[in-house]
Amino acid sequence: MLLKILMNLMNMSTKKVVFIVGPTAIGKTALGIKLAQHFNTEIISCDSRQFYKELLIGSAPPSPKELKEVQHHFIHNLSISQSYNAGKYEIDAINKITEIHKTKDCVIVVGGSGLYANAISKGLDKMPEISEKTRKKLNSDLKERGLEWLQDKVKNIDPEFYNSCDIKNPQRLLRCLEIFIETGKKLSSFKTKNIKKRPFDIIKIGLNIDREKLYSRINKRVDFMMECGLLKEVSSLIEFQSLNSLQTVGYKEIFSFINNECTLKEAVEKIKQNTRRFAKRQLTWFKKDKEVNWFEPQEYDKLKSFIEL
Repeated sequence: MLLKILMNLMNMSTKKVVFIVGPTAIGKTALGIKLAQHFNTEIISCDSRQFYKELLIGSAPPSPKELKEVQHHFIHNLSISQSYNAGKYEIDAINKITEIHKTKDCVIVVGGSGLYANAISKGLDKMPEISEKTRKKLNSDLKERGLEWLQDKVKNIDPEFYNSCDIKNPQRLLRCLEIFIETGKKLSSFKTKNIKKRPFDIIKIGLNIDREKLYSRINKRVDFMMECGLLKEVSSLIEFQSLNSLQTVGYKEIFSFINNECTLKEAVEKIKQNTRRFAKRQLTWFKKDKEVNWFEPQEYDKLKSFIEL
C-alpha cells in the first residue's frame, strides 16, 4: 500500500503544464501544435477571444486543419451571448488539465490572454458578485457617455489596474468600476498575493521577435482576415454589437464602418493599429512575469530541449 502511494506521488510530480504565451500573430498556435504532437498530448487554449463559436475569423483561431491535428479545448466552446469570466475558466481549465493528466504527462496551454493564463498557473481571488441593477446602470451610462468617460472613471479610482489593462476593452473597464461601486475596493486589491499550489510542474515559454517583424505579421494577418471574409462575419453579428464579447479588436472597427462612422479603408487601418497596440500590451504583461522563458518562434529545437530538461 505504501509503495503504491509513493508511486502515485512520484507520478504526480512528473506531470507538466507548458505555457506558450506572447503577443498576437507571433506563431503560438503553430508552435503549440508542434509541441503537442511531440509530447503526444492535448492543447488548452487561454485565448479568451477564441472561446466564442461565432468569431471564426476575427479572433484568429486555429484553422479546421490545425484543430484536427491536435485535440484542442476551449476553442469555440461558447456563444457570444453566454456570460463567462476568468474565474469560471480557472475551474473549467484545471478540471480539464486534471482529466488529461490521467493519461498524459504533459499538457500544452496556448494563448495570449494574460489573466486567463494566470488563472491556471497562479489562481485567482474570489471576486464579489455584482448586482444586475449595477451592471445595467453602468452599461446604460457607457452607451450614453462613451468609452472615454469610462476610461477616465477607472483611471481615477484604480490607476494601477488602468495602467495594466486593455483600456480599449470596455468589458474589462466596466468590471473594475462595478466592483468599486459594489465593494468600495479597487479591482487591483483583489489580485492574489498567495499563489495557489498546483499539483503539476509549470514551464512558461514566451515568444517574441523584432518589433518591426511582428508589426509586419500583424498587418498581413489583418489583410488575410479581410480576404477571408471578416466584413461579412462582422456584418452578420451587427444586431449583437453591444454584447461584451464583441467589444474587441477587429469587430469594433468594422461595426464603426457599418454604422457609417468611417470608411472601410479607415476601419482596416484602425484594426491594424489597435492590434499592434494590443500586442504591445500583451508583451508588457508577460514580461512582468519573471517565470517566463523567452525564445523566438523559430527556436523550436532549443525550447523543446528546455522543456525536456
